[in-house]
Amino acid sequence: MTKTRGAGQPLIAEDLTVADLRRALAAGWRDFCAHPVYSLFFGAIYTVSGLSMTYLGLFRGEVGWLVPVTAGFPLVAPFAAVGLYEISRRREAGLPLSWGAVLGALRGHGDQQLLMMGGFVFVAFSFWVIIAHVIFAVFMAESGMGSESLAAMATPVGIAMLGVGTMVGAVLSWFFYCITVISLPMLVDRDVDFITAIITSMKTVLRNTGVMLAWAVTIVVLLVLAILPAFLGLLVVLPVLGHATWHLYRRAVS
Repeated sequence: MTKTRGAGQPLIAEDLTVADLRRALAAGWRDFCAHPVYSLFFGAIYTVSGLSMTYLGLFRGEVGWLVPVTAGFPLVAPFAAVGLYEISRRREAGLPLSWGAVLGALRGHGDQQLLMMGGFVFVAFSFWVIIAHVIFAVFMAESGMGSESLAAMATPVGIAMLGVGTMVGAVLSWFFYCITVISLPMLVDRDVDFITAIITSMKTVLRNTGVMLAWAVTIVVLLVLAILPAFLGLLVVLPVLGHATWHLYRRAVS
């Protein structure tokens, strides 16, 4: 394994391959099967949230919020997986599992670093929702149709809106993926500050851009497919991806 290190910085692999992604997914599936109750609990949180958003969007006339919030799922999914990282960490180390230990991982190491990272992700998600809603409002005003109308999506203006929103969302999503994909499992695993974790995450992506891009695409595709059947696929897909990300982090950073 080829690794590089700066002064006082963690070792970062520079030779990640697609085979590592396959192994991470396989390890994530084994973690899910080993502790399904814990894993399903976190998947259920997202499933219920998704169903609630759908109800508000389709039955309460808030379609303008439904699209950006649904599209922003990949932004906050890594933080929701913190408990899953702890499950994988404990299983790897042979430590006992309990609800107190798993849910306690959200507190980090008692130094507020994970909490500050969570606040950063929340602000980022809110920023994306506001931008997406502004794009939606501008294009819908141009179309002359109400924001409660799904039919507006099939018009030329609606298609243009989806195109612009997708491009803006892709740029923001890539940025937040780069700073969270390694930093969040690292904050669960190590007693480091969140700035160091973010820098390590970005360096990992920069040194393994092709493979990390493939992992990002894998996450997005699987999450989209999981959302389609009334969000029910998230019960399994989100936990497996969370566990798999832990194993990818362990391969990438030492």
